[in-house]
Amino acid sequence: MRYDFNQIEKKWQEHWAKNETFKASNSSDKPKYYVLDMFPYPSGAGLHVGHPLGYIASDIYARYKRHKGFNVLHPQGYDSFGLPAEQYAIQTGQHPRITTEENIKTYRRQLDQIGFSFDWSREVRTSNPDYYKWTQWIFIQLFESWFNNESNKAEDIKTLISLFETEGNATVNAACDDGIETFSADDWNNFSSEEQQEILLKYRLTYLAETEVNWCPALGTVLANDEIVNGVSERGGHPVVRKKMTQWSMRISAYAERLLQGLETIDWTDSLKESQRNWIGKSVGASVIFNVNGHDKKIDVFTTRPDTIYGVSFMTLAPEHEYVSQITTPEQKEAVAAYVEATAKRSERERMADVKTISGVFTGAYAEHPFTKAPIPIWIGDYVLASYGTGAVMAVPCGDQRDYDFAKHFDITIPNIFDGVDISEEAYGSKDNVKIANSDFLDGMNYKKATKRAIYELEQIGQGEGKTNYRLRDAVFSRQRYWGEPFPVYYVNGMPQMIDKAHLPIVLPEVEKYLPTEEGEPPLGRADVWAWNSIENIVVSNELIDNETIFPLELNTMPGWAGSSWYFFRYMEEAANRNGVFATEEALKYWENVDLYIGGSEHATGHLLYSRFWVKLLKDRGFVGVDEPFKKLINQGMILGTSAIVYRVSGTNTYVSKNLKNNYDVEEIRIDVALVNSSDEIDIEELSKWQPQFKGAKFELEDGKYIVGREVEKMSKRWFNVVNPDSICEDYGADSLRLYEMFLGPLEQYKPWNTAGITGVHNFLKKLWKLYVGQDGLNVNDAEPTKDNLKTLHKTIKKVEEDIENFSFNTSVSTFMIAVNELTAQKCTSKSILEPLLILISPYAPHIAEELWSQLGNGESISTAAFPKFEESHLVESNKNYPISFNGKMRFTLELPLDMSKEEIEKVVLAYEKTQEQLQGRTPKKVIVVPGKIVNIVG
Repeated sequence: MRYDFNQIEKKWQEHWAKNETFKASNSSDKPKYYVLDMFPYPSGAGLHVGHPLGYIASDIYARYKRHKGFNVLHPQGYDSFGLPAEQYAIQTGQHPRITTEENIKTYRRQLDQIGFSFDWSREVRTSNPDYYKWTQWIFIQLFESWFNNESNKAEDIKTLISLFETEGNATVNAACDDGIETFSADDWNNFSSEEQQEILLKYRLTYLAETEVNWCPALGTVLANDEIVNGVSERGGHPVVRKKMTQWSMRISAYAERLLQGLETIDWTDSLKESQRNWIGKSVGASVIFNVNGHDKKIDVFTTRPDTIYGVSFMTLAPEHEYVSQITTPEQKEAVAAYVEATAKRSERERMADVKTISGVFTGAYAEHPFTKAPIPIWIGDYVLASYGTGAVMAVPCGDQRDYDFAKHFDITIPNIFDGVDISEEAYGSKDNVKIANSDFLDGMNYKKATKRAIYELEQIGQGEGKTNYRLRDAVFSRQRYWGEPFPVYYVNGMPQMIDKAHLPIVLPEVEKYLPTEEGEPPLGRADVWAWNSIENIVVSNELIDNETIFPLELNTMPGWAGSSWYFFRYMEEAANRNGVFATEEALKYWENVDLYIGGSEHATGHLLYSRFWVKLLKDRGFVGVDEPFKKLINQGMILGTSAIVYRVSGTNTYVSKNLKNNYDVEEIRIDVALVNSSDEIDIEELSKWQPQFKGAKFELEDGKYIVGREVEKMSKRWFNVVNPDSICEDYGADSLRLYEMFLGPLEQYKPWNTAGITGVHNFLKKLWKLYVGQDGLNVNDAEPTKDNLKTLHKTIKKVEEDIENFSFNTSVSTFMIAVNELTAQKCTSKSILEPLLILISPYAPHIAEELWSQLGNGESISTAAFPKFEESHLVESNKNYPISFNGKMRFTLELPLDMSKEEIEKVVLAYEKTQEQLQGRTPKKVIVVPGKIVNIVG
């Protein structure tokens, strides 16, 4: 009876689906365990063999926890809004919904054929209105919240309004916009409704503001920093420029310190935590105010080294700084304008990464040193970012290499700052002020003391204060796209109004095209029915807008990270109970948060920070009971592809084999790996059919063959090195794919794929099958297990349990191979050994395990079986194989019980026939016995 993996896997996949084997319950008496994979985006290309790596790991752990008696939630769904589907819609005119649904069907088929134990009854899709209704609701909660620095949490905006009505804002300590004017309670109560709304927008956790954004003209939308690679859009490689636009933003900066402190409470890798710490970027220092000569302007600079205040020789502003156009002298306007325009074409990430290029322009303006009153030239440079700190730096060439290089490059004089400065007592009014001007107050102090003193002196003259700064900026939340969540917002006299929860969701309208309008409005500007009737609370035709009862709706949509910032809560609620709530209180209390989260390191900052931010907001407002979404997080590595390369002689249509390429000037061209065999030989006839450029080409061979080059790199359609899991499952089975992906190496590491290597694990599965099933059927009985059988089983239990707990899945596969080899050699047929062995293998190779479990007579799924218990006694050796030596030379071994005394050992050894042969009738002079180690016969 052969191992028919195709039939077996189809059978059990259908069985699991029909019986909802992996459906979780919210009312179980078992302890809970929540395993989650990072939300997949269903691309048109479907899965390649690199994608399932993390899913297989999470599935192994989910299955293992079920065996250990846990009620496991292991759900799956789709992050189904996004730019790729929209770009395809722009190109073809097909609605993104249709493309997305087709892609999801492909993903679902592929995921099912790999045998994942997902609870599909809880599936979510971010593009489903029943889902994004609650994304819109969360947006409203952010709008209706402010961050109270005193209580260190978000509170209902009504509490802020109450403070304004009774006290004004003078004593309010809130995370808010800079430069808000102080007002009294009487002032507030006399403000118009619009004036009050404008003020509240400066305090809300989501707000409208003019912001510097990454604008991609070709895509017609704003891009996040992580959507830009090397200064161009990740999608399509289009140029990106910096541009000011009125956008919705999220005040994530209010949570900077809590996001930082929360890292101490979760089980994440040090490298992942460090990525978040760097992104949050906490710095302790001082805010220093520099007056601008000839202008009623003050430039605020944040520095971590206020003790170097006397070394300031020039200032550098970000090209986007609001004062640049106002303080630049007429002589410098042309040069400054050209530099600002050039800088707008570089992304923030590109500017941050460029540490070699030195560029800048002098504005012609000067600032005044706060102590010495010396003039300080003001430059602009693209290494300073408007979004970090205050967009201005004080340059200290004597203490900073970049400042020094900048000064040298532009030949900026670094003068003695007291040259020509009157520091007499008459000029400064007192000896103390002269001392300050002469910098003596910092002499002889260490760094910490000098910093404190500098801050104190700055505060005394009203030109600075101690300050903690964060690199973390508020997140731009608007996108000029069609395929995203609509905002639940309409505008009355230009002021945003929220649509009540009772009338959600606000569903995406139909549009003729998915491009921005000719006037530059987002794609929703093309909708004919996109106005809000505030009386009937419905969306109506734009023609009915009267700005009295019917108003325009928001034209932007939310970014891709909106729906993925809370989806883990939606999974907690069973589908039947989702009406009316994003999750019931009972479900949220039972599941709490994700126990194990597995996904790629590309989400180390953006997605994880935004999710943590939203969870903290929801906790503050009483909607959830946890402060962190993910207890334990693991980043799986990447499975790399092995690309195939042909070599074209430059300027010709001739291709030379790999070992001939050094004789020519060649270009490397990657080709489809499917055209190459395991010996790296290419099928030239098939290559000629593959792409037109190879038809009629000339090929120079070596020994009658064309050998390709190989390069291990990211698996991608771009490099034609993608391996489809469909073909692997068809040729070797899903269990072979699962085992092989784990066998490739440690979960967190990058490792190359080699299809030829899968035959090893496939042969192992065939050997496993033969251990249970012979030619005539099942070969398992109730025979008593031998000591060797028990020893093999229990060392396997011990090792596999340790491996799974440590996520060392690759070594488990090796352990299975050793166990099957040993049990085959022992001719083991004992059910008491072979049945628990199947449970150990089941998380890794569930299909074959289910089939053999069923053949052993079990009616329930193997997933319900308890994990075998390790018993140490079976690994304790009762005998010792003693080396028997004569005059120090070992001649043979003899197995004896470990509990024998020295006298008993000596007696048995001397009576042994091989001992008698060695002695040949002689009487030994001495017998040395070390129990448990050796026996040495002297003489």
